[in-house]
Amino acid sequence: MSEDHPSGNRPSGNHPGGNRLSGMGAMPHGGGVAFRVWAPHADAVAVTGDFNDWAASADRLESEGNGYWYGDVPGAQAGQEYQYLITSGDDELHRIDPYARAVTNSVGNGIIYDPNAYDWQSDSFECPPHNELVVYETHIGSFVAKQGDPGGLKDVASRLGYLQTLGINAIELMPVMEFAGDYSWGYNPAHVFAVESGYGGPDGLKNFVREAHRHGIAVIVDVVYNHFGPSDLDLWRFDGWGEDDKGGIYFYQDDRSATPWGDTRPDYGREEVRRFILDNARMWLDEYHVDGLRFDSTVHIRSTNGHTTDLPDGWGLLQWITDEVRASHPRAILIAEDLQGDPALTEPTPGGAGFHAQWDAGFVHPVRAALVTPEDGERSMAEVAGAVAGVGDPWTRVVYTESHDEVANGKARMPQEVDPEDPTGWAAQKRATLGMAVALTSPGIPMLFQGQEFLEDEWFRDTVPLDWDRARAFRDVVRMVRDLVRLRRNLDGDASGLVGPHTRLLDVDDEDNVLAFSRSTDEGGDVVVVANFAATPAVGRIAMPYAAHWRLRFNSDARTYSALFGDHQSADIDADEEPMGEFPASATVDVGPYSVVVYTAAD
Repeated sequence: MSEDHPSGNRPSGNHPGGNRLSGMGAMPHGGGVAFRVWAPHADAVAVTGDFNDWAASADRLESEGNGYWYGDVPGAQAGQEYQYLITSGDDELHRIDPYARAVTNSVGNGIIYDPNAYDWQSDSFECPPHNELVVYETHIGSFVAKQGDPGGLKDVASRLGYLQTLGINAIELMPVMEFAGDYSWGYNPAHVFAVESGYGGPDGLKNFVREAHRHGIAVIVDVVYNHFGPSDLDLWRFDGWGEDDKGGIYFYQDDRSATPWGDTRPDYGREEVRRFILDNARMWLDEYHVDGLRFDSTVHIRSTNGHTTDLPDGWGLLQWITDEVRASHPRAILIAEDLQGDPALTEPTPGGAGFHAQWDAGFVHPVRAALVTPEDGERSMAEVAGAVAGVGDPWTRVVYTESHDEVANGKARMPQEVDPEDPTGWAAQKRATLGMAVALTSPGIPMLFQGQEFLEDEWFRDTVPLDWDRARAFRDVVRMVRDLVRLRRNLDGDASGLVGPHTRLLDVDDEDNVLAFSRSTDEGGDVVVVANFAATPAVGRIAMPYAAHWRLRFNSDARTYSALFGDHQSADIDADEEPMGEFPASATVDVGPYSVVVYTAAD
C-alpha cells in the first residue's frame, strides 16, 4: 500500500500562485485560504462561512478525481468560521472540517487557523534523556479549577513554577482534543485536530508548551486513535455513505468497528484514514512543539478483543507512526498504554511497534496490592521484587502507583485505599509515601498523578478540582517528594546509579517484608535502596554490592516529612567483606516502619 500523501502540488488556475497547495483542511496563504477535504462519495462539496456570508453555493470545491475536493477562496482569512456543505444524493450535510485546528465547540463551526502565525520566541527546548525523566500526569480541567467551572491550560501554566520546584521535568497532559461538553477525561475525541476550545484552543496549548519549556519541563500529550467520539462526531458518515449501520469512510464497516467505547474504530487499512492519523500525530510535534506522545490503549489498535494482535493494519499503522516520529523528532518520547506486558511494543520495527516505553502494569498492580493489603503477613515481597526489577531495558517502562485509571472506576487514591476511615492518618501517609518512594527509586521512568505528592484522597473525577489547600497542609510530604525527585534525577551529583540501567536484587525477605536492591551505571555509582513493607522497624543484615562506608541520603521516616512519622534513627552503614549470596559484602540495616532508605557509597 502506498503511503504517499494524495494531495501533492498540481496545476490549478484557482490559486494565485498557479499551483494547488498541498495539505489538508483550511490552508491560509497571502491571498486567501485554500481548502481540501476527503469526501469520496460526495456529489458536490462547497465551503461556506463568514467569508461568503454562509452562502450555500458561493464557493464550490472542485473534485480532484481521487475522492478529494479542493478550492481556493480569495479574501478568506484566519479567525473566520466555516463548514463544508456536502451534497450526497438528496442529502445536504453540514460538516466541520476533519482537519480543523480550532472549532467554536464540538457541535459548532470550524475556525480558520494559521499554524505558522504563532511566535515561539526562539523556543528550542529538547526533551531530556529518557533515563532522566520524571513524569507528572495531569488532567487540565480539574488541575486548577473551581467547583462547577473547569480549568484550562492557562490555569495549569500558573502552577509550572510549583512543578519546577518539585523537580518535575515532564508533564503529561490527558487528551486535549476537542470533546463533547465541558467536562471529560478527554478520551472521547470529537475533533482530533482541534485543541479543546474550553481549554484555550490552539494558541492556549502553544502558550502552555512555550511556558513549560521555559521552566525546563517537557510536554507529553495523550492521543486517542483506538476509537473516535462516540458523540458529537462529524466524522460519522461524513460524506453520507455507510454500510450496515456503520460509520462510513473513516471507520471499519464490519465487526472490526466495535470497541468498548462505541462502534467507532477507525479503518486502519484505508490509506486516507492512516494518513489522517499520522498527520495528527505529527501535528502535535511539528506545530505545537510537544516533546512526546502517549498513545491511549494501543491494545485496541492492534486487536479487536483487547488481548491478541489480530488487527495487522493497526499494528502496521503504529509502526509507521513511530518510524516517522523517530526519524523527524529523534529526541521525542513515544509511550504506549497497552497494559498487556508485551515486550514487542517497545522493540524496534519491523518486528516490534517501535515505542520507546509503555505503562507497566507489571509494576503498578503488584506494588499497589502490597501497599493496600491490610495485614503485613499477607504481602508478597517476591511479587514486589519482580515488579521492581522488571525485565530488559528499564527505560522501556513507565512505573507508577497512581494514574487516572488506577484512581477511578471503583478505585481510589492511595491514602483512601490504604485507610478509608482515616486517609490522612499514619498508615495512609506511611504506605502512600512508601509507594512513591519505591516508584521514584525503581528502574524505569517514574510517573506521579496530579496531587499524589500532597496525598490527594477520594478518587479522580473530572468535575472535582484538586484541593490545593492540601499542598500547604502536607507541605512536608511535598518536600519529601521533592527530595526523592532530586535523588532520582541525580541533581546533586551523588546518586548517579538512579539514572543507570543496572538493577540487582540484594534482599527479598517475605518474613520481615523487606526488599533491598541496588542501581548503578556502567561506570558504577551504586545506589542501595532498602524498603520496609512492615508496620514495625526492620533490623537485619542484607547483601551489599561491595565493602565500603555507605552514606544515608534519604530516610522517608524522617519527622521533617510529617509530624506523624517516627523519625526512626536509620544511619550510615559500613559494609564489610562478609559475603552474602552472590555478593561479596554485607551490612546491617535498620529501617523504620513502612519506610524507604537510600544509601550511596562514600567517596
